[in-house]
Amino acid sequence: MTPRDRAHAFCDRFGLRVPILQAPMASASPPGLAAAVANAGGLGGLGALMSSPALIADWARTFRASSNGAFQVNLWVPDPPPVRDAAHEAAVRARLAPLAGAEVPDPGAGPFTQDFAQQFEALLAAGPAIASTIMGLFEPAQVAALKAGNIAWFATVTTLADARAAEAAGADAVIAQGSEAGGHRGAFDQADAETQLTGLFALLPIIADAVRVPVIATGGIMDGRGIAAALTLGASAVQLGTAYLRTPEAGLHPAYADAIPNGETVLTRAFSGRLARGLRNQVTEAFSDLVPAPYPVQRAIMVPVRAAAEAAGDVTRMQAWAGQGAALAVAEPAAALTTRLWAEASALLA
Repeated sequence: MTPRDRAHAFCDRFGLRVPILQAPMASASPPGLAAAVANAGGLGGLGALMSSPALIADWARTFRASSNGAFQVNLWVPDPPPVRDAAHEAAVRARLAPLAGAEVPDPGAGPFTQDFAQQFEALLAAGPAIASTIMGLFEPAQVAALKAGNIAWFATVTTLADARAAEAAGADAVIAQGSEAGGHRGAFDQADAETQLTGLFALLPIIADAVRVPVIATGGIMDGRGIAAALTLGASAVQLGTAYLRTPEAGLHPAYADAIPNGETVLTRAFSGRLARGLRNQVTEAFSDLVPAPYPVQRAIMVPVRAAAEAAGDVTRMQAWAGQGAALAVAEPAAALTTRLWAEASALLA
């Protein structure tokens, strides 16, 4: 099967016209962005990490008011409860106080995440075409519930072993996340994230040769060249995150959007306690010699810093996720970008 044939088969199976997925970024996936991508033939997405059941339902309603296309809802499979250390957290808060412009308060006992079981029930009720996971796999009963609801499951993986586990668990496709990707690493065990940093174009053919389900490539893909290369290496589709961050529909703070093409990206646990790739700034540098608090405690501690940075429009203190291809990001409407990128890729694959 040729790369174009494989992409067309993927689109036919999942109700798309273009084999491009908008990454379901928890901090940058408003329904308007997803609808624009879906209306151009791709797959929109909601990163529901921080979304309550009510917000998941509202997002789906808003999306459907603007598009009859397909979308995915992405859930984080929860980590075990973090081990707390009051003295260490106090040191982290003291380190962050100058960046917040005030004393950083104790975040309290938590919990600091949404109830995963309730989010899953909301996902079922919203009825997206696709449910996706990151950081792990659905339980067998959840997989059965998705199949009963005619909802496909895409599992994000960062290793061959995880891809095989996802296929065995019933995933309909795997999303191969290369180390170039912006945002959080999808390691199933957060302690292994720093050792699971294979680049996409090494990881992709290894996974594509080993599993029978379609493989979706993500990480560092910014233009038609990257899409064509990914499909040539065995992908059936691509998922783009950073490429969409400068679109008007993403709704980023202008300082963040403007900084993307000129910034240097680094891997850091500074913002959440889990490893992620974003723009190097004062926050990432503040933890060059101090280990952040564990996820999700670190994210809770960071709340006043993020608020101060947003209020000041100061990207040097913002949580600014971006992938290694950030220099290629362009400011263009999402639908036009989707159409153009697939046209470029198609020409290269012809």
